[in-house]
Amino acid sequence: MADRIHKPTKFPSRVFEAFHGGDDPAQLSRVAHETANALLSRVRENPDPEIVERLVGYTDEHGIDAVAELWSRASARSLPGALWRLYLVRLLIRQDPTGTSFLYQRGTEVSTTIDQVVAGAPNPTSPDDIVTLADAILRGIFAGDFGVALDRAGAFCRVMAAGATSLADDTDATAPERATELTTRALRFAELADEFSACARLWRTDSLD
Repeated sequence: MADRIHKPTKFPSRVFEAFHGGDDPAQLSRVAHETANALLSRVRENPDPEIVERLVGYTDEHGIDAVAELWSRASARSLPGALWRLYLVRLLIRQDPTGTSFLYQRGTEVSTTIDQVVAGAPNPTSPDDIVTLADAILRGIFAGDFGVALDRAGAFCRVMAAGATSLADDTDATAPERATELTTRALRFAELADEFSACARLWRTDSLD
């Protein structure tokens, strides 16, 4: 992330739309990998429900900056990179559940894939449903099938990308600036979807570090 994110957790949508997952530094931080591996190993060995819930809601209390400090510079196809992106997507959902559920619902209407089934949100999708989905995906990282949780995150992002693209097409003639914003957002979601899917494949071959 080019801009530094500080508490409180709310941040402008431009930060998300400026986010590029592919521009990873050649030299990754050892601390990012060590903390991600240590945290995940410890919690998954003993997934105490109270600890899991505290981790799921960690950024609600402490802000996204603490997570960003540790993991935002890591490769997209790494454990810390995956964790950072999961927290980022959850934050985006919780900041605007109404807008997110609207985009997601549009995505389910235009998508021809099984992504909405994989993501696991009910149809139609309310703002409360989309917040519940975000928490369920992150909870699955710490106390479930890690690969499945990443697959669900990827599917969610693909549905969101489809919804944003569809809305961009609708507004292109009447509100070109809004259409450009939606197209950019669709590209970011598509990029995140590819990264989550890649991480899921790496996890299943014991190659996600």
